[in-house]
Amino acid sequence: MQFTHTEERQMLADMAGRFVREQYPIDKRHEIAASDGGISPEMWEQMAELGLIGALFPEELGGFGGSGFDVAVIFEEIGRGLVVEPFLPNMLAGLALAEGSDAQKAVIDEVIAGSTRLAYAHGEPASRYTLDHVETNAAKTSNGYVLNGNKAVVLGGDNADHLVVSAKTDNGISLFFVPADATVRRDYSTVDGYRAAEIALKDVAVGEDALIGVEGSALPSIKKINAYGALAVSAEALGAIEVAIDLTLDYLKTRKQFGVVIGKFQALQHRMADMMGEREQIRSALINAAGHMESDERDWYVSALKNLVGRSGRMIAEEAIQMHGGIGMTWEYAVGHYAKRIVMIDHMFGDVDHHLEQIIKLGKG
Repeated sequence: MQFTHTEERQMLADMAGRFVREQYPIDKRHEIAASDGGISPEMWEQMAELGLIGALFPEELGGFGGSGFDVAVIFEEIGRGLVVEPFLPNMLAGLALAEGSDAQKAVIDEVIAGSTRLAYAHGEPASRYTLDHVETNAAKTSNGYVLNGNKAVVLGGDNADHLVVSAKTDNGISLFFVPADATVRRDYSTVDGYRAAEIALKDVAVGEDALIGVEGSALPSIKKINAYGALAVSAEALGAIEVAIDLTLDYLKTRKQFGVVIGKFQALQHRMADMMGEREQIRSALINAAGHMESDERDWYVSALKNLVGRSGRMIAEEAIQMHGGIGMTWEYAVGHYAKRIVMIDHMFGDVDHHLEQIIKLGKG
């Protein structure tokens, strides 16, 4: 297993990190998140020009990355800046289109260029983390399909031009490429400042060319998309954890109590050491998962990573807040926003309990 970046990937990480530090400070991030669209088209265009979107896709789809390590590099830097631009929904939907027709794959070029935005609409009000629980129905017609159903917490669904929608067909679960304006969308901000939508499909008629891949055969693709989503948000959590630890360490070095810098208190030093130890475990698990994304053992490594991020991430977030005291809960101070995002990531693509069940079920180790 390679534990260091290649020269090209290190350059990508450095470029992404520099852009986030210089162009996406926390105040700018809050301003963008609070805007009407919840994203910045200007920032998205700049990120596309830098190749940050293209790094999420392989060369055969018009990108120049696409491996587990490329995804981890980009999303770790995204986590450092709490970036709210729609990297995740576009990557997930793009992975689905990779299994489609040439015309559908061509849309990925537009995504990489930043001119088209996609969203992946799979989760439903009653599905929770069960990937094969799909109630949305696609009825076959003489010239296509008619879709009916509801999708819940569709990340980036409010700003998307097109949606990748899962639905039941006669032969099983299928994926469809659907114009977003053919659906009814209710958009909102999530508790950690990101954008999502509830999407209703009411007699949405699409042609046969809207079907992605072979009818009824989408479940393997859905599982792959979920695995990459879990890897991405775990890397994002690691980036946020790095910043939360750095902020806490700086605070311990400057805050005084009884005339003494609190970083000299041994109890706080031990707690800080525990946080750093958990961070390194997450980094090792992330490397392991990134290196196994195309292997038969992918799901076990992803579940091991996501379970660890859920457990250790919450501990680090809580410790960061507690060691800051009251200031850690204020809107103006950054650490609370990082802690909130770290905790919320546990509930994406399967929480700590779900992935513990998966680890037991898969039975490795």
